[in-house]
Amino acid sequence: MSDDVPGDAPEVGGHDARPPGGSPDEGSHDDGGLELARALTRATAGRMPRSSAPRKRSRSRSQAPGPAAGDDRDPQMLDAVVRRLVDDHGWELDLRVHGVFGRWPELVGAEVAQHCRPESFAEGRLVVRADSTAWATQLRLLAATVLKRLNEELGHDTVTLIEVLGPHGPSWKRGPRSVKGGRGPRDTYG
Repeated sequence: MSDDVPGDAPEVGGHDARPPGGSPDEGSHDDGGLELARALTRATAGRMPRSSAPRKRSRSRSQAPGPAAGDDRDPQMLDAVVRRLVDDHGWELDLRVHGVFGRWPELVGAEVAQHCRPESFAEGRLVVRADSTAWATQLRLLAATVLKRLNEELGHDTVTLIEVLGPHGPSWKRGPRSVKGGRGPRDTYG
């Protein structure tokens, strides 16, 4: 039988695991255990079976996540989202036309814009309403110049016709002095 005392640490590799002179908490540390662990690691490093080694999976570029492969739920720039929305719904021409409506004074001049305003745009036909018959006549004379300027802004042959309407006259269809079937006054109010 061995002369080991119960509770004593066994010898590992010929070294006593307990520091000389007392309990494991006292004194210096023996590097024998560290050397043993290094030796075991070196000895078993070449013997590891291939099946138990972790495999590195290579992903193809299409599967690899990255900043360019984000999805629609990721935060995006507002400009890109609005541009995609406009393209998906085909609103590009409508936005350009309404942009022209908003910049009407810049395109036709302040004086003309003061007396004429665009009302609608459909199928290449722009309807412009003048506040007097004199300004309606003036705008009809300027129609070729305005048409050229609008097509520069909107794209070639976007506006094909400018229809100029005169002022709205008062309605004589209702009121205390109306006659059913009457023709109303014959003035152009302008």
